[in-house]
Amino acid sequence: MRFLIALAALTTPLPALAQTVEPYTGRDHVEWSRDAVIYQINTRQFTPEGTLAAAEAELPRLKALGVDILWLMPIHPIGEVNRKGTLGSPYSVTDYKAVRAELGTMDDLKSFVDAAHAQGMKVILDWVANHTAWDHPWASEHPEWYERNWQGNFRSTPYWDWSDIIDLDYSQVALRNEMREALKFWVREADIDGYRADVAGYIPPDFWEDVRADLEAIKPVWMLAEYPDRDAHMVSFDSTYAWDWEKALRQIAAGTGNATSLYGFYSEHASMWPSGAQRMIFTSNHDENSWAGTAYERLGEALPNAFVLLFTSEGIPLLYNGQEAGLDKRLEFFERDPIVWREHENARIFKRLIEFRDANPVLHNAPWGAPMVHVKNSEESKVFSFVRRADDDGVLVLQNYSNEEVTVTLSDFPGAGRWIEFHHDLPEGVAVRPSPVTLEKGTEVSLAPWSSRIYTVFD
Repeated sequence: MRFLIALAALTTPLPALAQTVEPYTGRDHVEWSRDAVIYQINTRQFTPEGTLAAAEAELPRLKALGVDILWLMPIHPIGEVNRKGTLGSPYSVTDYKAVRAELGTMDDLKSFVDAAHAQGMKVILDWVANHTAWDHPWASEHPEWYERNWQGNFRSTPYWDWSDIIDLDYSQVALRNEMREALKFWVREADIDGYRADVAGYIPPDFWEDVRADLEAIKPVWMLAEYPDRDAHMVSFDSTYAWDWEKALRQIAAGTGNATSLYGFYSEHASMWPSGAQRMIFTSNHDENSWAGTAYERLGEALPNAFVLLFTSEGIPLLYNGQEAGLDKRLEFFERDPIVWREHENARIFKRLIEFRDANPVLHNAPWGAPMVHVKNSEESKVFSFVRRADDDGVLVLQNYSNEEVTVTLSDFPGAGRWIEFHHDLPEGVAVRPSPVTLEKGTEVSLAPWSSRIYTVFD
């Protein structure tokens, strides 16, 4: 009997040892992206002159606003064959190693970058790798580098109205090598800090992996992909477009959604995406402004809440040039149409929100900031509420996405206790000294229509 018991003990399987794999965090980022805010410059429209030299004169103002990464739309010469409008699209390129005369010279670009660096800001260039202008020299010198349609002719991107460009063929190794050299050129020659990759997903991912390795061999860089690709964050890109964030807000503004419309974006963000992914959120950019409408047209009464969400929720925020001046017109894309600069409350609100974001580490970009935790309330269809909490730092945000005043009762949330309200939209010269309030499960909070309330941990 003892033998049988001993034999059974020997043959009984041992408990499996716990096994883990590396967390799905995404690639590492440069330290200077920790609390960075992106600012897109449509150089043609940014100043009355429309030049890099004139844009450089605006850098102290942008520094004071609080932005960190300056994204320049394509700086290269534009094709003339099949050109759209008088000046053409900046995304129709004829020379990847030149600055177009409309904007200035190579020395002007270098001066802009040096001046930005001197003020603690970084510069990324918009890069158009998917296609060229019809009259790019490659079209005659290396016609094998281009895609062909069923008739055997050069192919524009199908279905879209992109008749001024022709698509490149990334099965061609020589093309890949030439494009990689051009990308390295601007980092070496102008000391830029990275790229925004136009329609990045139209190009094989292994190309971008090779590019990232090339650039990192020169200096640490930061890369933004115009594409919502989760796995691009693992190797090639620090940031990708989060179009669904703006779409959810647009649905709310149009009355086809409510506060719960934001759940889809934030649920997928928490469940699907690398925890260190810096997903770019925005209320406007050059495409949205020119083709879909101004932020005021698209987001309507939800826009003030969207601005608060831009700087307090997870995601790296983008401002489009002119938004601080209340840009309320669609800028022409193929013509000169300078921004009309004016004093506007947006500049003051953006500055306060950026300073608030900088001062609260829980609001910093991934992976440094704290994750959002949904705070349930008694009016979920009207009020979106969340907290970001870590150590002694915490920010609680409540937003009313309805046209009526709402009083909500809070559910349980991390950090219940004494909080102090931050007023992001005070008029110039007005100050308040808020007293600490107790916020916990069962607390009632009132919100005006289409408004936000922001709290920070008091103790």
